[in-house]
This record gives sequence, C-alpha cells and structure tokens, in this order.
Amino acid sequence: MQIQSINLTPYKLPFRKTWKTNNHQLSSRSGWLVELTTDTGLSGYGDCAPLPAAGTENLLQAHRYLEMYSENFQPTTALEALQKLPSTQSTPAARVAIETALLDLISQSEQQTLRRWLSPDARNDVVVNSMIGSLDKDSFSAAMHALKQGYQVLKMKLGINKLKDDIQYLEELCLQLPEHTKIRLDANGSWSYKQAESFIKAIHHLPVESIEEPLHEPELSILCKLQDCTSIALALDESIVKFKLDALLKSQAIQRLIIKPTTHGSLLASLELAKRAEFHEYEVVVTSTIESAVGLQAAAQVAAVISSTNDVLAHGLATSDWLLDNVAAPPEINHGTLYLPDTYGLGLSPY
Repeated sequence: MQIQSINLTPYKLPFRKTWKTNNHQLSSRSGWLVELTTDTGLSGYGDCAPLPAAGTENLLQAHRYLEMYSENFQPTTALEALQKLPSTQSTPAARVAIETALLDLISQSEQQTLRRWLSPDARNDVVVNSMIGSLDKDSFSAAMHALKQGYQVLKMKLGINKLKDDIQYLEELCLQLPEHTKIRLDANGSWSYKQAESFIKAIHHLPVESIEEPLHEPELSILCKLQDCTSIALALDESIVKFKLDALLKSQAIQRLIIKPTTHGSLLASLELAKRAEFHEYEVVVTSTIESAVGLQAAAQVAAVISSTNDVLAHGLATSDWLLDNVAAPPEINHGTLYLPDTYGLGLSPY
C-alpha cells in the first residue's frame, strides 16, 4: 500500500457566537483538511487548524509547510512517511495534520481503530467538560443549558472583566449550581502574582476544580508559591513550551498539564508528554483548539488512551457546538461523555 496523492482542502467554519479571551477574539476557524490517498483506495485525513493565540504558527506559515510537503512528496508507504516526518516546533498545526492522516491510514490498513492502534487499553468513551466561553452574565444561561445536557464540569474564560467582576459573576453563578458540579477556569495569562493570589483567596469556598494559566509571566518558583496557597489545581497550557520539560516536570510547581495535540504538533508526542507527566504525578487533560471535527476526533483518540489510566478527569473536547458548520460529523456527546466510533482508523469521513 503506497500513498499516491495529497489533497489540501481549505475551510472556514463560522462560530455561533464570538469566542472571547483576554487577548483575542474569534468569529470563525480557518484551516485545511489534509487527505492522503493510497493505491488501494484508502484515504487518511488530518486537520490543519493553526491558532497563534494557542501557540501555533499562523495560516500563511501553515499553508507554506503543507504546500512544500505536498510538492516534495514521493509515493511511499504511510509507515515510511511517518518515520521520515520531521519534528518541528515552528509549524505544529501543519505537522499534526500530516501525522494524523498517516496514522489514520496505518490503523485502517491494520484494521484497528486509531485509539486501539495507539494503545490496546484505550477507552471507547471519555468524560468531557462543557465549554461555556467567557465568564459574564450571559454565561449563566449557557451554564444552565449545559447542566440540563448532563455535563458535570463547566469551563469558563476569565480576564476579560475586572478581577472583582469575575469574582462577583463566579459567586453568583455558583449559587445556582447543583451539588457536585465542578468549575474550571482559564485566565489565559491575565494576572500578576498578587492578582492571582487575591482571586484564589476570594473564591476558595467555591467548587473550582482548576485554574489554567493564571500568570502573565509564569515562572516555576512563582507558580510553586501560588500552588502552595491552594488545593485548587493550577494548570499550564500554552506556556508549557516556555519551560524546559524536565525542569517543569521535576518542579512539581503545579498539579495539572493541559495538552493540545495541535499545539504540540503530534498525537504521538502528546501521548509521550502525557506519559511522562503522569509518571511525575501530574494530572493530564486533553483539550481542543476548536478544530474541525477531524481535528477534534484526533484529539479524542489521545484522550481515550490517557483515560485508560485515569477515567475521572474530564477532557476539554466538547467544542463542536461552537461551530455553525463543520467538515464532518463531530463525535457524539451524551450526558457529558464523548463516544468514539468503532470504525477503523480515525473513524470518520468528511462530507
């Protein structure tokens, strides 16, 4: 089985409402669907969805990488192409798209789902959190809707409002939540140490499970000091790449790592990072960057492997509802659980 052709299909997927953080806004997601076709008629798919705010290259850089890879490609097997695929930190979104398409082909050819090809112990489902968006008065109704859908973990963005307003909104929201509901917060690097400390002290009595990227200028010693102040799990996401990995893992400065395969440029490298993090007793959560259904399905494969050793933590993969359109059917989510298909490979076919 040899790969004979590469096809790049651009897409632009509008959002149902604007996605807001403290440092950017999005009204759509743009990228490319990568299709690799073999001489036996199999097709493997990957999603290139760059998002510089999450730590990837921009659209132009991603397209240049994909065009160069396509122009220089010679017919070969998927396994050989995977072995020759160079690692790169400069264009992770483009690289993960090609790697995903190759893994899709390899697992299809071996008549396995991709998650079982990655690990025979991979789960068929993963618990997920609802992504509410930015915390404000409008998020209250979205939170209630998510609870009615069966989600037990709600995630919200902070840092758009003044610190005191975020605290007030959060307190008002938590008064309406049923028992056992958990809240995840993402500050996207909004705060100084003093602001983060003040916020944590103010909300310590609320059902907050974790706070991502609390500091504008994260340093391991400062993060460690902040984590020592609270039982709430502090987490790093896009700033992971700012640290030497060995130093970060050995520091025990925080409790949780957020892994985005699109940001790390590889499903395989994401799994290796998760394995190393769990060895050092970190919690690991896989999240999307609001990719298309193809990218989301790829991230879900990684989460299914990680959940085989820890099925308690919810993953951040319930983001397809933010999109008005998609390139394929997104994974089924029912009562806060995402179900992966039993179809060989990635398990989907684009429209």
